[in-house]
Amino acid sequence: MTLFLLLLAGIFLPLFPFSMIFSAVFSRLSHPVARILLLLLWPQAGVWLLAQAGLPLASPFFVGWAIFTFLLYALRLLTVRDLFQWSAMLLISATTLTWLLASTTADRLLLQQFVLWLTVAPVFLVFLAEALKVRFGAAYAGLFTGLARRLPRLSALLVFSVLAAMALPIFPAFFSMLGLMVQSPIHWGVPVLIGWLFWTWAGTRLLNGFVFGTPSQTTATDLCLGKTLAIGLGLMSVVILNLIWTGVTV
Repeated sequence: MTLFLLLLAGIFLPLFPFSMIFSAVFSRLSHPVARILLLLLWPQAGVWLLAQAGLPLASPFFVGWAIFTFLLYALRLLTVRDLFQWSAMLLISATTLTWLLASTTADRLLLQQFVLWLTVAPVFLVFLAEALKVRFGAAYAGLFTGLARRLPRLSALLVFSVLAAMALPIFPAFFSMLGLMVQSPIHWGVPVLIGWLFWTWAGTRLLNGFVFGTPSQTTATDLCLGKTLAIGLGLMSVVILNLIWTGVTV
């Protein structure tokens, strides 16, 4: 029964090749709200299944499987240009790390918080990918470059969201990764750092394909001030809540 629950959890905290199920479901959903709900709820179901199987997780096999999946999808991020797919692959790569944390703690609430903070960046990226799709027909890096000059509001939000995806300091994913590193033995920490580096590299490539470079000729309109403030305040609120939650003072 325990093995069955763990394999089922491998669908919702995606382990390769079960991760293809999540990718297929995500690609079939067309409405951004549906995709965002999937990003938020899918990995939480995996945490629930892990808790039913018993915490802490006493299976080095599943931990090794999770590290492999984490690195595989972190590396694949380097080749993905579609922002929707990039967001989905980032979520897969990030949430597989829950298996590592689950092997060191019996605190289900801690696992739920860990997953939640790691889903922040993909959620905001889906919002922005939809905005790009409305304006250009696709959210594809390199299709229209130099958007910082043409669409400064959308570009600014995209930059901050990608920085959050890179798990840079002050963003929620950074503290989640830092906490994981503190609790992880060295033989786990090294591959986690390598995958984290891939996230940063992939995020930089993504920004180069959207924000920087020679401005493309486009008549697309920028985000209105209201939507810009709403998304910006939403991202800022998440950052502040995470800082309060983790006890960090600024």
